[in-house]
Amino acid sequence: MPEYRVEEDTLGPVKIPATALWGPQTERSRNNFSTGQFMPLVVIRALLQIKKAAAQANKELEQLSVEKADLITKAIDELLALDDDELRKDFPLRVYQTGSGTQTNMNTNEVIANKAAQLDSKSKILPNDDVNHGQSSNDIFPTAMNITASVAVAELEKAAQHLIDELKEKQKKYWHTVKIGRTHLQDATPLTFGQEVSGWVSMLEHDLEYLKSLDHTLLELAMGGTAVGTGLNAAPGFAADIAARVSNVYGQKFTADGNKFYGLAAHSSLNVVHGAFKTLASDLMKIANDVRFLGSGPRAAYGELNIPANEPGSSIMPGKVNPTQAEAITMAAVRVIGNDVVVTLASSQGNFEMNVYKPVLIDAFLESAELLRGTMQSFADKLIHGLTVNKERMEALVDNSLMTVTALSPHIGYHDSAKIAQAADEAGSTLREAALKSGKVTPEQFDEWLIL
Repeated sequence: MPEYRVEEDTLGPVKIPATALWGPQTERSRNNFSTGQFMPLVVIRALLQIKKAAAQANKELEQLSVEKADLITKAIDELLALDDDELRKDFPLRVYQTGSGTQTNMNTNEVIANKAAQLDSKSKILPNDDVNHGQSSNDIFPTAMNITASVAVAELEKAAQHLIDELKEKQKKYWHTVKIGRTHLQDATPLTFGQEVSGWVSMLEHDLEYLKSLDHTLLELAMGGTAVGTGLNAAPGFAADIAARVSNVYGQKFTADGNKFYGLAAHSSLNVVHGAFKTLASDLMKIANDVRFLGSGPRAAYGELNIPANEPGSSIMPGKVNPTQAEAITMAAVRVIGNDVVVTLASSQGNFEMNVYKPVLIDAFLESAELLRGTMQSFADKLIHGLTVNKERMEALVDNSLMTVTALSPHIGYHDSAKIAQAADEAGSTLREAALKSGKVTPEQFDEWLIL
């Protein structure tokens, strides 16, 4: 069997690996752009679903013969049935290619056409004229972007809710467990650990609300705009038919009613949603850092929380336990915040009728969504779920705190209360001892006024 076959495109002949399902445009891109990660397979699967919907819509609208449309559909179904490793073999293109995603669109068209030829060698399916009928890379690729983004956000929202639910369990369990508060990294007045956790819960509930309020922005599909937004070569009703079909596949209410010039030139929806990712990442950074610092020690630091031991923490120090889940989620947060710069800059590059940073934009967006989803799930299951408090340590820190003097202030005044706290600090005594020594407070008053 020959190692290569030769096919032609508009630029001339191209040698292609004999067993590859792709064609000449894919081969050119494969050789011209060999750096960086591969195009995400979720984008490929979305493109396949769009091509399937397009073939069925073209059949209904009598733009393609029944035989061709059914064969395209059958070929796509076989490709969609492949696992990721098998599917990747025929989708070898990188993110860093043409900024419109044209080469990945053509990769999809060529693979479908050649798969159709395998199924029926007598029926000639053409990548451009048949598989891509009524379409352009300029509207197909951003349609795939919004579909994959919408699905990714839905999964992210589930993970956020799961973390909220786990934190609420801790909030309820430790609502009455008193501990010392801290502001400016210094001792402050007491609160309960449940109250502290409730603040974390509220942060995440707000973040989830922000995300959900933006869900609808990803449902507008550029499909039907074709090359520059005018819809040239797309039959009337074609885009609406595709939107309805992919809505059924993904369980989302996609629409093709939006402005197509916007759909091709701007990716504001992805940009604003990723801004909510950044906000979520910032809050997760704060929560995870609070947890790992409150759990630091166990004997030479705060030591208020007991973190589950998921794996050995050191290659040299036996018995060491590290807050690895907190480290993972904070690293993910850093990446997401960096990706927000990528998404922002890429979204700004809508020169004239088309944005030409589409592949890097959707790759960064999907990476952020998956990083947040996965690390939140793991943080909830492998850290928060098994988290317990060191009640004795919390009580000792409260008892030794000077800032409980704040409870005396309404009774003896701010100035005298401050003197008591300073005297206790200088003498290394307890607050109670200093208060009684000051003569401003009786033992009975101290016990009554400092009930927590």
